Amino acid sequence: MVEHQGVVNIAKTSPEARSISTSSRVLQFFSIAFDACAMDIFTTLCGGASLHILPDNIRMDIHRFWDYLGRESITQAVFTPSVLQNCGDLPQLGELSTLIVAAEATTTALFKTLHNLIPNGRILNGYGPTETTVSAIAWECPRGFDSDIIPIGRPIDNKRIYILDEHRQPVPMGVIGELYIGGVGVARGYLNQPELTAKVFLPDPFAGDSNARMYKTGDLARYLPDGNIVFLGRNDHQVKIRGFRIELGEIEARLCDHPLVESATVIAMGEGSDKKIVAYVIALHHDELVHVLRSHLVSCLPDYMVPSAFVRLDTLPLSANGKLDRLRLPPPDNDSMAHQQYEAPIGDIEGALMTIWMDLLQVDRIGRHDNFFMLGGHSLLAVRMITQIQSLMGFKVTLGMLFIAPTIAELVPHLLTAGNNQEDVFDVLLPIKPRGARLPLFCVHLEFHRFVKAPAPGSTYLWFASKRVL
Repeated sequence: MVEHQGVVNIAKTSPEARSISTSSRVLQFFSIAFDACAMDIFTTLCGGASLHILPDNIRMDIHRFWDYLGRESITQAVFTPSVLQNCGDLPQLGELSTLIVAAEATTTALFKTLHNLIPNGRILNGYGPTETTVSAIAWECPRGFDSDIIPIGRPIDNKRIYILDEHRQPVPMGVIGELYIGGVGVARGYLNQPELTAKVFLPDPFAGDSNARMYKTGDLARYLPDGNIVFLGRNDHQVKIRGFRIELGEIEARLCDHPLVESATVIAMGEGSDKKIVAYVIALHHDELVHVLRSHLVSCLPDYMVPSAFVRLDTLPLSANGKLDRLRLPPPDNDSMAHQQYEAPIGDIEGALMTIWMDLLQVDRIGRHDNFFMLGGHSLLAVRMITQIQSLMGFKVTLGMLFIAPTIAELVPHLLTAGNNQEDVFDVLLPIKPRGARLPLFCVHLEFHRFVKAPAPGSTYLWFASKRVL
């Protein structure tokens, strides 16, 4: 339930409103089903400018859309970054003086491209949920900007921005917190949903007015040293996979750092222990794209944040409002996995291992040189695999073997020799007896350089990642 005074505020004080004159030709990109149309309509009509309503049949065609901007001599426009996929070869627009990208996170590469396409204009990054009347924060990107950190800026007039911790106390400079918005434009609430309204429309303790309220956005942010704000993604865009908390937005940002990638979106797919990360990229064609991108992420992210699959798309699917439609993203196929050059398994043992791996990893085809972990395997799946190998094939297996030999071709020789050399390896779990006894001091040599952790009081088992105990 948005009040009129919130619309009046954006019509008079928004970045778009400040650039409009009676000679302006403003694009209405969004349909009337999307809140941002209010900013286009009312800022234009209140400023005495002309409003150009974009035909629906050209909204999702970047070339026809760009041609429309030039043909109609549009001077001001607001639209989503997703619309600008594959826009590097478009002609320059000399009359476009103000362009605002909003409603989605964007990239430095896109700002650079837009500065080339709009040589005489300024480009802004806008942020604002419907619950605070469309526009709340804005930042103008300077020419020559090359930082990987893209601000959303500072509050527009009559808005108040807070970044708060879980106790709703202000966080220090640079610390991540949740974004709250107060001031003019905070909606009355959700129609006929009092419980949801009470959950996110809260009293504003910082305003000095007992009637003031603020909106709990659910977005993560932090302050830069210059006072600008950086949007870090949704609270619910943080997922938990096998005990690790993962920021999907961070993976997207690191993918966009690679020169082959124009844009990316990352989702978590599946449930429980089968949940996995899948990356969708708009990228230049490359025969080894999956391996290249995986190697890039391995160099800058922990292993548990590296996607199991990389799906290359020519364009990301968009909704009618030009925003990413995640429900239309295609499922990953066999080519999206980090396969090695295919070589069929040799012999019955390799064939049986391949069958077990295909069932566990949910992959249609596995070669004898494919890496278990690069295909999406992890420690929980490894334990399940060990159990199946022991029960179905009769071989004794340890986690250490799999880390040393993560392909079928490498693992089989270890299986065949393990029975003759058991004194040098540990079982997966080693019991410590007697229970409750004082534990001796020890040091574990971890061959994979993870961490050394002392046993918690009362621990019954230790899980070793090495053959050697010093």
